[in-house]
Amino acid sequence: MTSQEGSAISTATAANAPATEQDAFIEAIAARLASFLDSKESMLAGISADSLVLLDAIRTLVTGGKRMRALLCYWGWRGAGGDAQSPSIVAAGAALELFQAAALIHDDIIDRSDTRRGGPSVHMQFSRLHGERGWALDPERFGHAAAILTGDLCLSFSEELFADIGPAAASGTRAREVFNLMRAEVMAGQYLDILEEVSGPGKPNSTAVERAAAIIRYKSAKYSSEHPLVLGGALAGADNALLAGYSAFALPLGEAFQLRDDVLGVFGDPAQTGKPAGDDLREGKRTVLVGLTLTAAGDGDAAFVHSHLGRQDLTGDDIARIRAIIVGSGALDRTEDMIGELGGTAFSALDRLPIGSDIVAALSELGNAAVQRKS
Repeated sequence: MTSQEGSAISTATAANAPATEQDAFIEAIAARLASFLDSKESMLAGISADSLVLLDAIRTLVTGGKRMRALLCYWGWRGAGGDAQSPSIVAAGAALELFQAAALIHDDIIDRSDTRRGGPSVHMQFSRLHGERGWALDPERFGHAAAILTGDLCLSFSEELFADIGPAAASGTRAREVFNLMRAEVMAGQYLDILEEVSGPGKPNSTAVERAAAIIRYKSAKYSSEHPLVLGGALAGADNALLAGYSAFALPLGEAFQLRDDVLGVFGDPAQTGKPAGDDLREGKRTVLVGLTLTAAGDGDAAFVHSHLGRQDLTGDDIARIRAIIVGSGALDRTEDMIGELGGTAFSALDRLPIGSDIVAALSELGNAAVQRKS
């Protein structure tokens, strides 16, 4: 099934029961997060009222967003026969949202990203607080330190919510195994990403795509789509065959999602992405898009890209030239082809899943939104 066919299915069916059910789940996630964070307010206030700003930063970050991981977890649960009204799947979705918040906070520090969803990133919020209060020492160092602690607090809260599920998430269960693996893989994948930024220029261009693909898989694809979907199924008691089918759909979907993110990181409209134009270039991201460029571009163009990636002082002209090199090398077209191929693989696997047509429709809608998004 192609992505166009997937769109046709979602158009025909997702506006009915699945959409209503999905909306109810999103509302339940928001309510669970709000009540959970409210319950932590007195605890933090008992330590010191000064620490409540950590909670405020978390509240802001988990309010809104696409809820993609939580929704994939939900439909994995429903596809395995889980009850739509169960508080267990709401707790799992809320735990994923808090884990995602932690990953975003830490990622923005690592990438030196000052914006998130069109506003200041968490470390920038704390740096500004330092300036507004006229505190001593370095505002940037304070901002980074406070944001790291906020991210760590998100990780702690995520674990607490997941443990609240009870026996289905206990040690030794498949769900606990997936949850633990997801968290470890993200950290390892993030390390591979920063390692590539510093060691990539000294490695052969011919292996740049392969290296970037490994980073995509472990830093993003598995935790963005595969693990959430499998986690939902595991919590509902799905058998190994269904969980393998979930992986066959969600892993290529996650890879396509990240490739789309990489394209938006270079060519996206800041008004839609909430990030400055060419932000990935300033951050020095050695993505598949960049790897394809380095492999196919001439020596002079490849050297220019190598020497300018990761420079914070990139000018508009620099960004325009790198974009032109990417387009001229055929890397952008090849990346779009890869997104299409991975999407086709994902949707073909979705068509083979032994789940209800309404759940297929919901997953198809999520899949198309992931690979066709503009922000």
